[in-house]
Amino acid sequence: MGKNHNMRSGDYWEGMLSDFVGGKTKLKAQKSSSARLVTVLTCLQFAFAIYATILLYYMSPTIDLRTKPDFSWASRIAQQWKQLMIIPPHVVSRYQEASNSLIQDEISPVRRFTPAEVCENEKIDFEQKKSNDALMIKLKRELYDEVLQFQSKSFGTETLSELMAMKSKWDLKSQKIPKVTVILNHFKRKTLCSQLESLLHQTLPFHHVWVLSFGSPNELSLKRIVDSYNDSRISFISSTYDFKYYGRFQMALQTEADLVYILDDDMIPGRKMLQILSHVAGTEKYKNSVLGSIGRILPFRQKDFTFPSYRKFRSKEAGLYLPDPAYNITIDRIVQADFLSSSWFLSAELVKTLFIETPFTFMTGEDLHLSYQLQKYRNAGSFVLPVDPKDKETWGDSEHRLAYVSETTVIFKDIVQVRDDQWWKALSTGYITQWAAMNPQKIDALFYAHSIEEVNALAPLLDKFRSTVGKKVYIAVSGGSFCPCEDAAAALNWPKMACRERRFKIFDLGVGALSGISNSEVPVVQGVYSSMKGLIKIHNPSVVIALSDINSDVKKALKMASETSTNGSTLVLLPRSSVPKVLWMADLRSTALPNWNKMRISVNIITQNRVHSLTRLLKSLSDAYYLGDEVPISFNMDSKVDAATIKLVSSFNWPHGPKTLKRRIIQGGLIRAVSESWYPSSDDDYGLLLEDDIEVSPYYYLWIKYALLAYHYDPQVSLPELASISLYTPRLVEVVKERPKWNGTEFFKRIHPNTPYLHQLPCSWGAVFFPKQWKEFYVYMNMRFTEDAKQNPVQIPKSRTNGWQASWKKFLIDMMYLRGYVSLYPNFPGQASFSTNHMEPGAHIASKDNVVKHDKSDFEVPLLKEDFRGLLPGGKMPPASKLPSLNLFNQAVSLKGLKAAGAKLRQDVLACEASEVVMVDHETGLPSRCARF
Repeated sequence: MGKNHNMRSGDYWEGMLSDFVGGKTKLKAQKSSSARLVTVLTCLQFAFAIYATILLYYMSPTIDLRTKPDFSWASRIAQQWKQLMIIPPHVVSRYQEASNSLIQDEISPVRRFTPAEVCENEKIDFEQKKSNDALMIKLKRELYDEVLQFQSKSFGTETLSELMAMKSKWDLKSQKIPKVTVILNHFKRKTLCSQLESLLHQTLPFHHVWVLSFGSPNELSLKRIVDSYNDSRISFISSTYDFKYYGRFQMALQTEADLVYILDDDMIPGRKMLQILSHVAGTEKYKNSVLGSIGRILPFRQKDFTFPSYRKFRSKEAGLYLPDPAYNITIDRIVQADFLSSSWFLSAELVKTLFIETPFTFMTGEDLHLSYQLQKYRNAGSFVLPVDPKDKETWGDSEHRLAYVSETTVIFKDIVQVRDDQWWKALSTGYITQWAAMNPQKIDALFYAHSIEEVNALAPLLDKFRSTVGKKVYIAVSGGSFCPCEDAAAALNWPKMACRERRFKIFDLGVGALSGISNSEVPVVQGVYSSMKGLIKIHNPSVVIALSDINSDVKKALKMASETSTNGSTLVLLPRSSVPKVLWMADLRSTALPNWNKMRISVNIITQNRVHSLTRLLKSLSDAYYLGDEVPISFNMDSKVDAATIKLVSSFNWPHGPKTLKRRIIQGGLIRAVSESWYPSSDDDYGLLLEDDIEVSPYYYLWIKYALLAYHYDPQVSLPELASISLYTPRLVEVVKERPKWNGTEFFKRIHPNTPYLHQLPCSWGAVFFPKQWKEFYVYMNMRFTEDAKQNPVQIPKSRTNGWQASWKKFLIDMMYLRGYVSLYPNFPGQASFSTNHMEPGAHIASKDNVVKHDKSDFEVPLLKEDFRGLLPGGKMPPASKLPSLNLFNQAVSLKGLKAAGAKLRQDVLACEASEVVMVDHETGLPSRCARF
């Protein structure tokens, strides 16, 4: 007891041991009452050490004494000392030096305060703000009514009583009570006691309350208040560092509760709020939602197509604050808002969604970021709950005047700008605000570029769309380190302000905010998919355009995003080299564009023993532009095919689609070789038939695709008479015995010398045939085929086709004449075409049975080697109603006149009247009835 307190304990015990080993004599000499005292004190020290260890364990903040066995000798002491002895670290440090001394003065007991002694209340000495601006009251009320009416029609809005009548997972009647952790964030306000009093008297008890004090000057008084309640469910958590607005959500990640209720210090909820919120959160309709009592509707677009600040004064388009007592707007039905303010009630599972993307800033805007992320990644909505105006206990904001007290609610100009930038960033990356939901947009195209190189490659087509009257098109870029928005704007010769102004033009997806330094593909796919999905839903583009060689992960994301569109947005992936070749895409109607990928055009080659001709054809096919489409190719060979041809087709590489080889066992002849070379597998399957002495232009596929989209796949165009598209422009009228020469550019010069035209004559030297009419042709030819051409009942007046034998084309001419079908023909200077016939010896040319002499110059036409778009009238395909039509003899006749001429013969497979034509079942091709035209 009397040893120096500075003496180290090790020295003390060393001395005792030395005395012990020194001999029994010395030990006996010192055997006295003092030795016994030392032994007793040593035992007491050991017992105290055990006691202190157990006591400190049970005083730990992580231990919930309610869940531990009731150790009467420790629990009661720990319960008391836990409230009395916890001292903040900075307080403990003041007494650190004194604690080193083993001799202390008598310690006076720590006094416990009651809430009545420590609580402070906020003084509000002003009335609730009310506007006397009649115009603004009218405008705000109108906008609110519009929002409510839209939501009521789209997904329904319920009153409080209707919500409480809904079936819920959390229902007090069935004793299914959720665990709710309430998080109170405090800085300067004097409202903690009011909040705690309300929470302690809730009709549904809370599980825990966490009072947070981050960098608050009132930390000690806040802790004193928490301590005064002496409730183990209420915890105080503080830090000298200010974690700002996101800190409370970071804390919410730690909860083990079912639900989390996060409250600002200006929110004093009514005593029924936890019950109401839990019940609504347990319903099937609102379980994937964040609920609150105050919300905002973000700005609407103005007449100049820009969006105002959300704080713009005297502007209807600035949006709404809900509820807004200043404009007499109360919430009597649940309302979906763009984001919630001041309180958030949600599933603990949903909290983590806030941190998927790096926030725009940590200084403000956690409310918007939460709603934005929940919608973007969880398809979750944000809802303001209705109240009972006669029952204040149903209000989540029982004293709205607190929102106007200046300590924490002053909005400075720079903060307004930051929040404006934040919500615009959200809208630009796919956040579907109430404006977007109420005003679905319709644009022609949405481009996506993941790098500056892709921006440059897509620029010509983007510029063409933007310069075309009536077209609306935007571009989205990945942003961040992949493709900075300002660099993309510069590449497009746009001002850099285009990335910041609140006007739709260029969307910076900020994919880097999600991926950061990660080299994983997951964040990139997630970021591109979620943003593009939202943008597609907002703007409803007819097509989403990107390059075919884009990053494979990004391509997957774009495909998924476009496939989620309910309005039929189509993803178009273009090879870089093809972009300048499809500028005509901008001239198509927005109704035709979604059908870009719908058609399937196959190349079907009829060959036998002209390997030199076939080699030339295959080279021309390989040199053509296919726009990244899948184009199957088939080789149809008769039984007498030679070895050189077989070797060529077997070794031929076709990178654009599957290759099929077909060889007959028994020689069938040309009529079977052609007619059996292709049969459609669907109504979107088109067959291009080519004999091996044909050669095609590099632009042939573009001509076919452009024509199909303009005249067949545009819902606004009705041209059921169109049965095929020719690649070739004839120089002769071949159905007349004299075969006079004919020049389309001269014939149509009064309309336009290069206008495409409709002709009743099908083409056999390069044409694509339509599936429905080809099925008809199969049935018709089967019903009319005879070995003796003279037995054919169809005799077209003055047509030399009446005597044709062994010709599949003769039967097709007959059918098209009788039913008024036509083919589309190109018409360019010098009869330049997309295919030409080299007139090499074969089944017809130079055959022994053919008495007609053929001049090669009458049939071999030049191939188009440059873009044909500039040659068309006005640089584009004319409207279908402006296409001139010719009969079999190259005479101008209307489409109705063509049908009348065929019906007049009354020689079709059904006996129809002179004013009727045969109608067929387009699925089978079988004739079904006669119908007036």
